[in-house]
Amino acid sequence: MTHAARPRTAVIKIGSSTLTDAEGKVDRAYLADLAHQVNRVRKAGWNVIIVSSGSIPCGLESLGLPLKRPKDMPTVQAASSVGQRALIAAYDQVFSPYGMLTSLVLLTRRDTADRNAYLHARDTFARLLELGAVPIVNENDTVSVEQIKFGDNDTLAALVACLADADRVVILSDIDGLYTANPQIDSNATLIRRVDRLTPEIMAGATGAGSAVGSGGMITKLTSARVLGAAGIPLVICHGRAEDAVVRSLADDPIGTLFTARERRHEITPRKLWIALGDSVKGRLVVDAGAACALVEHGSSLLSVGVRRIDGLFEAGDVVDVLDESGYVIARGLVRCDAQAAREEAGTVIHRDEMVVFE
Repeated sequence: MTHAARPRTAVIKIGSSTLTDAEGKVDRAYLADLAHQVNRVRKAGWNVIIVSSGSIPCGLESLGLPLKRPKDMPTVQAASSVGQRALIAAYDQVFSPYGMLTSLVLLTRRDTADRNAYLHARDTFARLLELGAVPIVNENDTVSVEQIKFGDNDTLAALVACLADADRVVILSDIDGLYTANPQIDSNATLIRRVDRLTPEIMAGATGAGSAVGSGGMITKLTSARVLGAAGIPLVICHGRAEDAVVRSLADDPIGTLFTARERRHEITPRKLWIALGDSVKGRLVVDAGAACALVEHGSSLLSVGVRRIDGLFEAGDVVDVLDESGYVIARGLVRCDAQAAREEAGTVIHRDEMVVFE
């Protein structure tokens, strides 16, 4: 007796610069083409979750305000409040002719920081997909403040992919993928079609946001790629306005840049996800070969005896990166002591339960 293969799940992230036109308004024609492509990949056996920017541009347009991101938080949150309604209405308008039902899911970091909330969110996504819906996910900017913000939808897409046990993440960007250098300033820059390891050189070459509309840049995409790789989920970055970008990004030989993932590992716990995708890194610990092997191969805690160098001023409970001697980031975790104590005292610097290993 044969069993039908389980539907694969794709998380498609659409940035503001891709979703909006030259005037900063949401591009309805682009959305209509997106709906057509999503319908095609669903027929090919993919469930689709969309992580969509665009609520703030939608709200500014509806409110008759200048189509440039406001500098004061109340106006940002007011525009988001109005814009969420307008954005989901725009999605519903173009998806409904194909018989696709959309749902709106708004998240903050607080909604997934503890295990119960994480499991509820995971079960909600699973049920929505079982019911045939296309979840449209965004950060809840109306209530988000700095302490509970994801900060950009690249990070949110990585978290949603882990929640939904996705098979691939696609970031539709305003650039063709990852280049050897910034193509806007270096005519010799070439597209990298496949990345199996995020080397220090690749991370150093990442630049900031290239558009006045979006909040993320290549560095946030690479950070997401690193976490997704640890979770066993491949990532594709491609130009969102390339012809059939969604369909081609889910093909065996995808468009843009493919970041491969190793064999699927055990589930990254909600706390480890929070560490990997949460607060900004406050310092770096360079470890010797023995410590690197213990972390990567054996899942050990990081002991002070294995730390070769400490960069940055951090306090107990801060997030730090752990690097091997070549400069490659092999892990990220919460330190148990401040920088001075890490230099002077013997003991556990990062416990394995509070560390995500990327290698």
